Amino acid sequence: MSRKIDISNWNRKEHFEFFSRFDEPFFSIVAEVDCSIAYKKAKENKHSFFAYYLYKSLQAVNEVEEFRMRIEGDDVVVFDKIHAATTIGREDGTFGFSFVHFSSDFNLFKEGLNKEIKNVKESTGIRFNEDAKRLDAIHFSTIPWQSFTALTHARDFKYKDSTPKITFGKLFLRDGKKIMPVAVNVHHGLVDAFHLSKFLDVFQALLDE
Repeated sequence: MSRKIDISNWNRKEHFEFFSRFDEPFFSIVAEVDCSIAYKKAKENKHSFFAYYLYKSLQAVNEVEEFRMRIEGDDVVVFDKIHAATTIGREDGTFGFSFVHFSSDFNLFKEGLNKEIKNVKESTGIRFNEDAKRLDAIHFSTIPWQSFTALTHARDFKYKDSTPKITFGKLFLRDGKKIMPVAVNVHHGLVDAFHLSKFLDVFQALLDE
């Protein structure tokens, strides 16, 4: 479900119109989150750490309205719920797209994720299916082999994209803490640095629960 924003009375009307004219309306930052508590909790409960931080990040996405906004034709819509469209790696070094429904129940989310991991690993190709094209999703990816301080994305400028992209890097130790880099790429017509920072703050608070 989604609702349409009345752009004519929207306090972001000029911001939206200004940045939507750009050839590249996306901007991004790379930040770091402290995963010490989350990693410990995931391992104590025998959860996949990937499943756990993906779930927490999706929780944070759903708490920040601007991350649920998308451009649909000439309209801006806000989805009630955002799901995970994440890449899954295979043993042969390739990856495939997946789609995992968000649930407030972590066990249900994990069940759906495990099913999609199995589907990807038992398939070939990139799996760019109808689910991969859905607007009510966040595009997630993980680079578990490397930490990073900057990141770019492949972009098709003929396609008017507005879906945020979140990429996680390799966990590393600093001063006894488990730190993970997170790159967040968003459409500036919908999201400002204020909203992006709010997402990161909520994400960190959820990791610290």
